[in-house]
Amino acid sequence: MVESEDMDNTTKLYDEDFVLWSREQAEALRAAARGASNQAIDWENVAEEIESLGISDKRELRSQICRIIEQLLKLQFSRTRDPRLGWEGSIDDARDQIERLIEDSPSLRPEVAVLISAEMRRGFRKAVRELEKHGEVDPATLNSIQTAAYTEEQILGDWFPPEAEPQSCGSE
Repeated sequence: MVESEDMDNTTKLYDEDFVLWSREQAEALRAAARGASNQAIDWENVAEEIESLGISDKRELRSQICRIIEQLLKLQFSRTRDPRLGWEGSIDDARDQIERLIEDSPSLRPEVAVLISAEMRRGFRKAVRELEKHGEVDPATLNSIQTAAYTEEQILGDWFPPEAEPQSCGSE
């Protein structure tokens, strides 16, 4: 019953100190691969954690795509000038993050188009909330934002939308 007790301790460690558990499990897996293991491997939690790593990367990709969409919409439809450099910097950073994610996990590449489509609605909501704070959403702008769409190349490439026309100060 020593093996059962080791497994109980290993499972308990998973709940109490994840980092230490992961180190011990990695060591146990390497030892098992060499055929020299007498350590208990917490198979169920190992499988869940490996699976969650992929989910985490996909979640990060989704988050960065949404961030880019929100910032592109603000760049495209905001008439203010001051925050533009910050929005562009945020887009550049998100694109870099996506590039790293895809370099590390090329299997995420086919997910990009699907995630862009899925995140347009969220990016739209976030951009509209921000633009509303500055009184920049009228019915025509709202309609234009709702119908905006970006291609994969626009999201991942170096494209930025043209600046919105400055708001007129009076009628002629």
